[in-house]
Amino acid sequence: MRIDIITVQPDLLESPFNHSILKRAKQKGLLEVNLINLRDYATNKHRTTDDYQYGGGAGMVMLCEPIAKCIDELKSERHYDEVIYMTPDGETLKQSDVNILSLKQNLIILCGHYKGIDERIRELYITKEISIGDYVLSGGELAAAILVDAIGRLLPGVLNDETSALFDSFQDGLLSPPVYTRPEEFKGLKVPDVLLSGHEKNIREWRHEKAIERTRQRRPDLLNE
Repeated sequence: MRIDIITVQPDLLESPFNHSILKRAKQKGLLEVNLINLRDYATNKHRTTDDYQYGGGAGMVMLCEPIAKCIDELKSERHYDEVIYMTPDGETLKQSDVNILSLKQNLIILCGHYKGIDERIRELYITKEISIGDYVLSGGELAAAILVDAIGRLLPGVLNDETSALFDSFQDGLLSPPVYTRPEEFKGLKVPDVLLSGHEKNIREWRHEKAIERTRQRRPDLLNE
């Protein structure tokens, strides 16, 4: 998979993609992440990528021309399955969305900044708008890093145990059940007997029951009851 991220702050994204699971994905050749500096596509010597908004008001707006020039150049080189804009007023990201995106081949992610991008870019170029929550960040870079991380870990061959991702929270519409490791007793608290029993059917049933219980307590909105 190839993901091209358009940003005015490429340095901000260097670290997230050079550690842990995403680093492994890149080293295995399973994921290619390219950071594209939008200022390289600016139309003046000052490398300007924003201007005052029409109608007045506080905050700058990202210009049409640099974004359009950048996306047009990328699209002239290959087909992209989605051109994604990270924005607080996009559709809230869900695991089901990540699952679908992980099956794609080429993605563009545009990171917003300031008051956002000119609306005409959204109308002409953007195919999918994503929010990571009901709050505002200084820019879309950290949101883009979260999206790439969520996608990258699902690519076949990235995780050492590929079945692990199948039991993550939200994969079946539920939160994950409690998990335990050594020691069997810690500060008076013991690992549930069923997990030590070796009885796979009972363990599966216990985990499912606990997943429902935890979801009902913490995210009842996920349950269709």
